[in-house]
Amino acid sequence: MPRVFLTAEWRNLLMVNYVVDPALLEPLVPVGTELDLWNGRAYVSIVGFRFLRTNVMGVPVPFHRNFDEVNLRFYVRRQVDGAWRSGVTFVKEIVPRRAIAFVARTLYNENYVRLPMCSEVSVPGSVRYGWRHAGDWEAVSATTDGDAGVPAPDSEESFITEHYWGYARQRDGSTVEYGVEHPRWRVWRCTAAQLTSRVNLLYGPTFVRYLAGPPASAFLAEGSPVIVRRGVRL
Repeated sequence: MPRVFLTAEWRNLLMVNYVVDPALLEPLVPVGTELDLWNGRAYVSIVGFRFLRTNVMGVPVPFHRNFDEVNLRFYVRRQVDGAWRSGVTFVKEIVPRRAIAFVARTLYNENYVRLPMCSEVSVPGSVRYGWRHAGDWEAVSATTDGDAGVPAPDSEESFITEHYWGYARQRDGSTVEYGVEHPRWRVWRCTAAQLTSRVNLLYGPTFVRYLAGPPASAFLAEGSPVIVRRGVRL
């Protein structure tokens, strides 16, 4: 098993989900994986969350332990020894620290960018993650609805939240796979989910028609401590 690269806590994960045409994502699918669909539909998710108590290779990095992240991700899978590994791959990830973005780009070739960020989290209640882009503050937000619970294995909530592998395309066209370990999370359904962003400038014009409308669903996962393993090139 690969060595541990990072330990941290991921908390208050707001996941705002959109159904898209699979053709939009096919050119972005890492080699060795395929799109993972839920009930025949392809999803992308805007995910905002808190990174807390971060250690890299067992070392706490001063001023880089606690921060927000917002990412746009979609879902892929890879078959290994007859079993499927459900994973995610990222279109873009936003963090507030240059060093974090630099390390992620260098070691995993993840598309990290550094932008000023802020957050307002009241759980249960309203959650908002914001970033300053192109001269304006943008945000993803929602409000929890009802009580949290561990979702059923075949539910939409499980499909969105339960992924234990990450896949990153490399500059030479290959793929790096890395494991992510955490317990199953309790999840709230959310209402009033909204993305306020100039999508064409942040993610490109091909995403505008999908992210400009209302989302298909939104959830808030309470999160937990996590372990991220070192990447292995496929």
